[in-house]
Amino acid sequence: MGRLVITPSLSIDESEIEERFVLSSGPGGQNVNKLATAVQLRFDVGACRSLPDDVKARLKTLAGRKLTGEGILVIDARRHRTQERNRTDARDRLIALIAQAAERPTPRRATRPTLASKKRRLDSKAARGRIKAARGKPAID
Repeated sequence: MGRLVITPSLSIDESEIEERFVLSSGPGGQNVNKLATAVQLRFDVGACRSLPDDVKARLKTLAGRKLTGEGILVIDARRHRTQERNRTDARDRLIALIAQAAERPTPRRATRPTLASKKRRLDSKAARGRIKAARGKPAID
């Protein structure tokens, strides 16, 4: 078995990926009810030894609903009519997701609001207050 290359410095072993072939809905003509063309790719994020912990944590966040309670990432591929194209599509989507998780987010640098932006904010609040005050009931003489 080979390795799936995600970035030049990051790859995962193909033995860590489990693929199941299931019947697909959608296009397929006469074969739609006979051939298992859809691919269900399963990848255990927690058990993967080749991914650093910070990448695993970001991957779990990015995966969202694709992640099961046991920490297994499930990708369903059924866009194409052939098993091989669906298999390639599922692997490409897994690689893209891991590559996105491998990118370190740039840390936010705290900044202070400028004096002009503070003044604009206060002016807009005052203007809004004048609009609301004008809505009040008319004064009784």
